[in-house]
Amino acid sequence: MEGLSVVMVLIAGSLLPLQAGVNALLARASGHTLWAAGVSFFIGTIALILVFILQRASWPMLSQLKTAPIVAWAGGLMGAFFVYCMAFFAPKLGAATLLALVISGQIGMSLVLDHFGVAGYTQHVISWQRVLGFLLMLSGVFLIKKF
Repeated sequence: MEGLSVVMVLIAGSLLPLQAGVNALLARASGHTLWAAGVSFFIGTIALILVFILQRASWPMLSQLKTAPIVAWAGGLMGAFFVYCMAFFAPKLGAATLLALVISGQIGMSLVLDHFGVAGYTQHVISWQRVLGFLLMLSGVFLIKKF
């Protein structure tokens, strides 16, 4: 199962630059990035509902949903911001710079989340080696952008 997980996550990651590009195409065709991001979320929502129904999964009870902390509901807002930024900046930055920035942002936030053990992550104290890895990634962003 672990091998399948690795492959699925690699595929999901490889689709990010493609998703940014096709959403940018939709934004250009429609004349508005917000519209393109909304359509992307709408189609994704329909797809998830269909998969949920096909799996014959049980719907959560309202009482279960009420137990989630308020911050747990912010994921959709974060996703909307991400999809909007990808569609807006993809044509301006290019795929390599765009994703280098995304990955660097993800690693930077991951270091903070791990260090403090928040949002459900196990605590891993930040080290100079981890910070160095992050700084090397940022230097990679600079090189990708420059050349």
